[in-house]
Amino acid sequence: MQIAIVTLSDRCAAGQMEDRSGPALAALALELFPEAALANEILPDDQARLTARLMELADAGKQLILTTGGTGLGPRDRTPEATRAALDREAPGLAELMRAEGMKQNKFAALSRGIAGMRGQTLIINLPGSERGARESFLAVAPLLKHALEIISGGDRHP
Repeated sequence: MQIAIVTLSDRCAAGQMEDRSGPALAALALELFPEAALANEILPDDQARLTARLMELADAGKQLILTTGGTGLGPRDRTPEATRAALDREAPGLAELMRAEGMKQNKFAALSRGIAGMRGQTLIINLPGSERGARESFLAVAPLLKHALEIISGGDRHP
């Protein structure tokens, strides 16, 4: 299993702030997929650069790409647009589930614009940039990920 985590943050990329959501997601991903090879990186909030990076990671064989950050309403929050440009197909139910579960704890979860979808046999999921939001959103979809990745890779077994 090949997993990539990409944190989108101008301040983290510039070394002005510590990335906490990326390492938190890495720990959770390794709990779910202990055999996984994990890559973690930080990019500035740059739509074209993120689109290109997502396509590179997916085309290089990553099965799961988690992004954290850039899903809000701010003028530099362009992660959903960058992701959409890299996708072949969307999986809207995952984003809907993350927002629905998030709103049970925090009404501001409704402001997240994150999306999810596939590029080839890679699942890409946008998560909020806060450590708490990223963790809660990931935990909302975690029970579905093994099955989703199996189906994306061509499996046909359904529970």
